[in-house]
Amino acid sequence: MLVVTLLTKSGCHLCEEVKAELTALQSRHPHILVEVDITLDDDLFDRYQHAIPVVRLPTAELHAPITAAELQNALATAAAAL
Repeated sequence: MLVVTLLTKSGCHLCEEVKAELTALQSRHPHILVEVDITLDDDLFDRYQHAIPVVRLPTAELHAPITAAELQNALATAAAAL
């Protein structure tokens, strides 16, 4: 099963939008969504504090702003690589 990691933090409305889009794409591109709060890890916070939401896939890393089309294409590519 494809694992998708969403780097996020509390109060990030763009993160919530990407999460909703990933949920909507679940039936077309099955995946396990893992949410990681960057404020709980100093290294992640330093690296991504101005880039979230970030979606990590085995074949790509998407940074904000992330469109629905980009998510769909990245999920399809990652699923095909499994």
